Amino acid sequence: MAWVYILKCADKTYYTGSTVDLEARLWQHQHGKGANYTARRLPVELVFSAEYERIDDAFAQEKKIQGWSRRKKEALIRGDYEALPALARKDFANRRIQRKEEFQKQINSGG
Repeated sequence: MAWVYILKCADKTYYTGSTVDLEARLWQHQHGKGANYTARRLPVELVFSAEYERIDDAFAQEKKIQGWSRRKKEALIRGDYEALPALARKDFANRRIQRKEEFQKQINSGG
């Protein structure tokens, strides 16, 4: 079995990882022997984990979660799976409109 997991660090940031032994990996993180990131942000708390058949599946999910926004990670942690699609970062239409409005402001202000 394999796991993907999310830790909440002392500075309120999240760390996402994957492993074949969740208990051992959590111990490593909690004792500063895991990733450098968590070693500088102790203590850490396990806030989410999901089990996978294969480590490559867990690793692929780890990489996906690492690219998510904080809000999307928190929805996952809460188990609010219905909110996940709406929290995707890819809102290209809205970004285009915002950039166009910002550009118009710069033109109008002489900048």
